[in-house]
Amino acid sequence: MTYYEVRVKVEIDGVSGKTKNVNEIYLIKAVSVTDAEAIINEHFKDVRLTFEVVGVKLTSIIEVLNDN
Repeated sequence: MTYYEVRVKVEIDGVSGKTKNVNEIYLIKAVSVTDAEAIINEHFKDVRLTFEVVGVKLTSIIEVLNDN
């Protein structure tokens, strides 16, 4: 398996009541770009936030130590 960087745009409620877009980056262990996107979609499945996957790219990370 390899690691992918998945960029997600999340719409949250701001302090003033306006919605605000926040960019988040996730490191996903997956077999392909499609698999990484499916994993992030599953992660957000039960979250009541509007989100959009804006990018998925292969990283050069070979291993994450202390990965529990």
